[in-house]
Amino acid sequence: MASNLIYFSQSSELFEGPIFDTKNQLLYFVSILDGLVFCYNPKTKEIQSIQLDSPTSNIYLISNKIVLVASKNGFYEIDFNSLKATFKFQIEIPFNVRYNDGIEDAEGRYIIGTMGYPEVIDNIGNVYSYQNGKSKIIIKNTTISNGLAFTSDNKVLYFIDTPTKKVAKYNYNINTGDVEFVDYVITFDDNGSPDGMCIDKEGMLWIAEWGGFCVSQWNPKNGKKLNEIKLPFSNVTSCCFDDESNLYVTTAKNEEESNYFNGSGLFHIKLN
Repeated sequence: MASNLIYFSQSSELFEGPIFDTKNQLLYFVSILDGLVFCYNPKTKEIQSIQLDSPTSNIYLISNKIVLVASKNGFYEIDFNSLKATFKFQIEIPFNVRYNDGIEDAEGRYIIGTMGYPEVIDNIGNVYSYQNGKSKIIIKNTTISNGLAFTSDNKVLYFIDTPTKKVAKYNYNINTGDVEFVDYVITFDDNGSPDGMCIDKEGMLWIAEWGGFCVSQWNPKNGKKLNEIKLPFSNVTSCCFDDESNLYVTTAKNEEESNYFNGSGLFHIKLN
């Protein structure tokens, strides 16, 4: 399997949140602490960016080169055609938290978790669901809300609260947007901690490992690790699939490392 470094920034601390628009063949990702939102065209190799005024964590697709982005100061619609950002709404969250990973469900609900900011605080976060101007908490008392993934039938939501070093399984009611905790289905025993996550066509979970130098594939039905792809960055933050079931992976800077890759990177991994 070949991994290709697409984009590297020595100054950026935390690349995150890749999401691929299969219809328009575009990849989006963020540099959280810089407030930067990127749009990458794999065909032309062009990368555009827009900067918001607070930490920016998650992207939801709207249309061609138009996305909704979660920042600490609210959700913004970003148009990469005109390079303009427009404030849309805010969810009522405490002043000492910011948004982190999120996902959109099949009914158009925006689901997003929070975490302490500028300092991580145990159990201060929640996972929110937002639709039609109303929000509600669906998972309470999280510390670092990270990876979210739905099964293809929308009946199960997998969720990572990174310090637990586990992947939780929730029954998901697509009609109401409510969740019911079932069990922890994956436990990490090695150095890596689970961060961002995506799910493949066979229902296997691909998990970015913070501190683990890899992205790994797991079977949530039996908790077994199936595959591991090494990267030259210790802090691997998130992953998503393109239209050919290959992976895009984001990584973050590790201040304790002094090699060339002491920065944040975007990789493309060909699985097929």
